[in-house]
Amino acid sequence: PSPFPAGLMWLQHGEGARLHHSCEQQQEDAPRYGWVMHDGENFGIQEIRDGNLVLKTEFVKRSGGSHGGDWSWRVSARARSREGPAPLLSLFFYVATDGQGQLEPQLEEGTRLAAVTGTTEELGNFTVTFLRPTATSGGEELKYASYTHLSLPSPGLHRLAELVRSRLSSRFSFSPPGGPRRRYLGVDPSRAAPGEPPLSPSLGHFVLHQVTLEAPAVAEVTFESGSVGGRGARLAGGALGGALARAVAAFEQRFEATFGLSRKGFPGPQRRFAQAALSELLGGVGYFHGHSLLRAPGGGDHPVPSAPAALFTAVPSRSFFPRGFLWDEGFHQLLLGRWDGALSRDIIAHWLDLMNAEGWIPREQILGDEARARVPPEFLVQLSDTANPPTLLLALERLLPDAPPSYLRRVFPRLRAWYEWFQRSQAGPLPHTYRWRGRDPPHPRFLNPKTLGSGLDDYPRASHPSAHERHLDLRCWMALAARVLREVAERLGEPARGYRDTEQALSDNRLLEELHWAPELGAFADYGNHSAAVGLRWHRPPPPAPGHPAPEPQLLREVREEPRLRFVAALGYVSLFPLLLQLLRPDSPRLPGLLDTIRSERQLWTPYGLRSLSRDDPFYRQRNTQHDPPYWRGAIWVNMNYLALRALRGYAGAEGPQRERAAGIYRELRENLVRNLYREFTDTGFLWESYSDSTGRGQGCRPFAGWSALVVLVMAEDY
Repeated sequence: PSPFPAGLMWLQHGEGARLHHSCEQQQEDAPRYGWVMHDGENFGIQEIRDGNLVLKTEFVKRSGGSHGGDWSWRVSARARSREGPAPLLSLFFYVATDGQGQLEPQLEEGTRLAAVTGTTEELGNFTVTFLRPTATSGGEELKYASYTHLSLPSPGLHRLAELVRSRLSSRFSFSPPGGPRRRYLGVDPSRAAPGEPPLSPSLGHFVLHQVTLEAPAVAEVTFESGSVGGRGARLAGGALGGALARAVAAFEQRFEATFGLSRKGFPGPQRRFAQAALSELLGGVGYFHGHSLLRAPGGGDHPVPSAPAALFTAVPSRSFFPRGFLWDEGFHQLLLGRWDGALSRDIIAHWLDLMNAEGWIPREQILGDEARARVPPEFLVQLSDTANPPTLLLALERLLPDAPPSYLRRVFPRLRAWYEWFQRSQAGPLPHTYRWRGRDPPHPRFLNPKTLGSGLDDYPRASHPSAHERHLDLRCWMALAARVLREVAERLGEPARGYRDTEQALSDNRLLEELHWAPELGAFADYGNHSAAVGLRWHRPPPPAPGHPAPEPQLLREVREEPRLRFVAALGYVSLFPLLLQLLRPDSPRLPGLLDTIRSERQLWTPYGLRSLSRDDPFYRQRNTQHDPPYWRGAIWVNMNYLALRALRGYAGAEGPQRERAAGIYRELRENLVRNLYREFTDTGFLWESYSDSTGRGQGCRPFAGWSALVVLVMAEDY
């Protein structure tokens, strides 16, 4: 709740100099960055490419004492091209307190910040030391550098870069022996903002060390805990290099033991791609604390803050979604649970602890000022009737064989409350049917009101939201939920009959067909008040009054056929859910038709993975509003392709008439998906949010090592 943050900013001097701090993706020339190795606990290596500059950040932890032990960081800088003068670079290392704790800057020769001593409640006494830079890793040859520093009240973690920019001045000179004198931007302690408050423990304290040098160079920072006794050599220089080398070897050995990609014949570059995918997901795991903004249905226009909440979680994207998302997290934990079961169980428990008294978990966790600063205002408030797919149960089911009974006994009351909340709040109009609440109301600008609670946002649903809707995907998620609750209850000796009865009813293929089979579509489907003739059309407003500007044309919804209760003729991911969650029997007469849909290039099949909506669907690649491009209307999403591969592998291994066909489709789809994600990573340096169904190119935000990192499990064939 009151952290001791430490971080890095950097700036390349020259024309168009730009200070970089937080992970961004808005600019076309934004740096490429990502963790290439990270074990989730003690060690990591990250690479950053910013134009001609390559930065490598490395850290390693040495346990000891009663406060976690010592940590050391190494930042190496080099130029990709040796042409022209060596780039002049500033590295800004900072530490801060956030409401509690004390920091004391330790100056050397009156100007260079050599160290910071301090104390916080969680870490006790410590010393952070900024070592002089060297020319090479572990080398002893010192590198010429210029130094300046800041020691100021902290304006909040989300405003640190803004504070540094306000203090930059061009009055500083870089004058290496025998080299040209160059001006550079340095933080100027004398450049105070008007009305800046004095240092106060209640505000927090921000201390920054700026070192300016020419690449190539290496800078190291050590954190030494005051409670570590008899530590021996400082974790720096050769000792740090040795610790990093041992950590790299241990990571590679553990990665191969866990996923076996070398045994499967993947060459080195593809194994390194998979290591980077896992590492970027692990490197995005963070701790968040603060209030959510909540509103109950009919609760008026004024949201209320939740009680303070803490969340330990992975995030979908360090740049665009640096916060917790409920349905994403279940997919994240499928991978992290294979790497570190205890870590995954801890994260799942944190999510379950966010539950309110009714059993509801907000689908998006925007906790604290730092998180809120990255979210558009219209998405800040969470509605308490809106669910999200219970994908945490997918991950928990995988963890059950090794989960300690004491853990299951602690989480079971929350699992039960969550399940019962779903049954109460998302019930459909008929027994054993379900309806996502929180759909957008009809609006003249919306082609199809969104269903954010489903996770599939703009996937086509009934054109006119109503209480008559039956949502196929939610029904399948509830079948999974009943199965997992039954398994946990049986493990603990708790009453399981209710879960077993619901599981059997929701797995009944005859009842599933009765409620969701659309004969005219030849597939499973949603049901609701739907018009098949809806489109967006440009409307020109009436001429303005004399002297007034002409209003802009508007793209508005046009309903050319009255809606009626019917199946929703949208063929895509939702249609596949009885297959994706393996509710269909291997001998189901509906399975061949779904396999046809998967393999049809006119429908869902592409050389890069399964598209989200059939190519011959009227909503395929259609915008939802003038300013809202298609999202789940054709793009390829890795999480759904993972579920498809998992299901196909299951049907290929089960006795049934479609066994060989499922196996063939599985092999083709796996090869297509892995090949395309690897190609895009090689070309761009990133995993992406989704992929184009026509070119395979990454689209949406990047890096997106959330559920796109499931490619590691696909490569390992670990489902």
